[in-house]
Amino acid sequence: MTSRQAGANSDTVNEDVKKRRSDQSDVPTSLRQEVECLYKLSMPEDFYTFWTFCTEIDPKTPSDVLKDTLGLQLVGPYDILSGKHTSSKENCDVNYNPHWRFFYDPPEFQTIIDGDSRTQFHMGYYRLFATKKLKEVSDKKTVATIKGLIEKLTAAADKLGYSMEQKSNSMKRRDKKVVTKSFHGAGLVVPVDENDVGYRELPETDRNLKKICKAIVEAPTDDVRMKAFAPIQEIITFVQFANDECDYGMGYELGIDLFCYGSHYFHKVARQLLPLAYKLLKRDLFAEIIESHLANRRKDQVNQLDA
Repeated sequence: MTSRQAGANSDTVNEDVKKRRSDQSDVPTSLRQEVECLYKLSMPEDFYTFWTFCTEIDPKTPSDVLKDTLGLQLVGPYDILSGKHTSSKENCDVNYNPHWRFFYDPPEFQTIIDGDSRTQFHMGYYRLFATKKLKEVSDKKTVATIKGLIEKLTAAADKLGYSMEQKSNSMKRRDKKVVTKSFHGAGLVVPVDENDVGYRELPETDRNLKKICKAIVEAPTDDVRMKAFAPIQEIITFVQFANDECDYGMGYELGIDLFCYGSHYFHKVARQLLPLAYKLLKRDLFAEIIESHLANRRKDQVNQLDA
């Protein structure tokens, strides 16, 4: 078999897999378009096939399929598929940028599954965040139910050609492009050309930057806090130089780090850095999301349909 024939066969297999996935998803095109319109981005096919999988288990309340066994609920864009967004006239004017957006969620992260309200455990698309291992279940009936659910899900994923590995090939490829880990640990990816233009390191290590942030947050007076801000102001100056020289990743990193630190003292600086960084990186939707999030950043009541 020639390499050209192998490539053609590979394309055929990929198309067959895509067709199987599309055939297995019963979500109508109009509903898909509504999700894309409200969120301003398209969802991967596995989002819809998982919804179909849940509706086969419980046609009436597919969003709650995982609730009794795992304490998980399908939320966010799944609210559109379940019709919750049309339950009242007030919901027609909802801004979906902050819908189910938790306090520390960067703009790239989109929640689709909500878990423990106390720990704010949640799952979503974009990056995999390190999370604590869930406590072991000892109840035999619950274990059997979960095992049966996993078997069904694994069988469906295998049939549709989805990887059940903790890290997919696309995630492994992304890891190789990460220029810096950042405070959230998932890593940042920015385009860097052959001349290393696109990203330059911050003049402070993550450890030192956290110390600076801590000094600002814990300052006893406003005067002390202003002095503690001096190193941040200096880094912002470096960011401005970096932007002039097309190293847009520097401002992106500083903005994300300050956002992830979580204090309201950094909201103004994050609002100054991140929207600009995203626009320079041609990621305008994320600029819009971070502006919406910082304007209404909260640790509870993240369900905008109940707000």
